[in-house]
Order: sequence, then structure tokens, then C-alpha cells
Amino acid sequence: MASFASSSVFSPICTFFSQPKLNLYCNSSSSSYKPICSSSKSSIFQNGVSLLTAKSWSSLKSKNMGSIIYARAATEKTIYDFTVKDIDGKDVPLSTFKGKVLLIVNVASRCGLTTSNYTELSRVYEKYKNQGLEILAFPCNQFGAQEPGSNPEIKQFACTRFKAEFPIFDKVDVNGPNTAPVYQFLKSSAGGFLGDLVKWNFEKFLVDKNGKVVERYPPTTSPLQIEKDIQKLLAA
Repeated sequence: MASFASSSVFSPICTFFSQPKLNLYCNSSSSSYKPICSSSKSSIFQNGVSLLTAKSWSSLKSKNMGSIIYARAATEKTIYDFTVKDIDGKDVPLSTFKGKVLLIVNVASRCGLTTSNYTELSRVYEKYKNQGLEILAFPCNQFGAQEPGSNPEIKQFACTRFKAEFPIFDKVDVNGPNTAPVYQFLKSSAGGFLGDLVKWNFEKFLVDKNGKVVERYPPTTSPLQIEKDIQKLLAA
């Protein structure tokens, strides 16, 4: 497993990659960044499902069925082929996580799903991190502009409010022309019922120990509901 120099730390409140395992330590000091989570209900999203007309849904299904089948058969890449930036802008090869089960989540600080997801993600991580689970959080501001803060503000929020110990990365786009390469891979490996689109904040991808995407979960699937799937992959 690759390692990182001891100088790679979160400042001022979080330590990121700490040998021999990944950790992000947070103290209990209060944060000056106190976003108030808004409701997840919007003109395009209610109860975790984007609102589509029957006509557009039928069109979307027929358009994406072929791409879903193709994606599952065609991609030979793994998550380890990608390098991303951490919340401090440092390069992190995802090959660092070889042999780990990964839960990859696009997070936001001002979403109606923020508190429940961050709380449960922290519980799941604490329970399984020593058994080989890593949770990789990617902030994204594409859904209702609910992650508007800078990287330092996002880091401080996650650390002080939720004591998040799992790695948090640079803010990315998960849809559209500027989609991060790692999310292009995730979506092509597991086309959801909306095909290539990530639907909202806190959509989740589960990756096995070989770096392959094995499952994709909508935003309203809570981390605790994924626990049995995580257990199976850890035991494999």
C-alpha cells in the first residue's frame, strides 16, 4: 500500500493520511462555518427521486438501457487507475486503497440529508474501519448549490460538527462536461435508473477489494441500510 509523507496533514483541525492507516482527526472546537441545512425538497427533487414526466422517463429508459449493459461489460478499469486531490489540494492515488472496501459519496453541507448521512457515515466508518472499510467523501455543489463553501470551510464543517474521520477530497463535479474522471468511471460502471446521472447529494457507490463497483445506491438509502452489503464485501 502506498504511503504519504507525514507533512500531509489537515490544518488547522484535521489530520488526514496518518500511517499506518488513514485517519482524519478532529477536535471539538466550534466552527465559524455553520451552514443551515435546507430541505431536500426542491422543484427537481422530492423524497430522493427526481421528478420526471412519464414521457421523459420512458425516453430516458430506452436511451440508457443499452449504455447500462455496455458499461457493465466494457469497462476494464478499476478505481485504482485514478488519482484525485484531497481537501488540501494534494494528489492522492486511489491505488492507496487497494484491498479495501470503499463507500464513495458525494457530500454537501447544506442539504436536508446532511445530518443523517454524515452521522451514519461516521458510525459505519468507526465500526468497520479496522476491518478494511474506507469512506471517500467528495463535496459537490451541483445540487441546489448546497455545498457553496471553500475547501477549508467544508473541512472545518465536517470535522467540528460531525467529527468525520474518513477522508474528504477536493470539491468536484459529478455530472456535466466537467465531471471528475473518477465519477465518469463510477457512473459508467453502475448506471442507475437515471443512467449516467448522479441524482442528488449523498448518492453512494460501493467498491469491492478489487477496485470494481458492485452496487450503487440512491441518496435516500442511508449508510446504515448499506451495512449488510459492506459486511459481505469485507468477509469476501
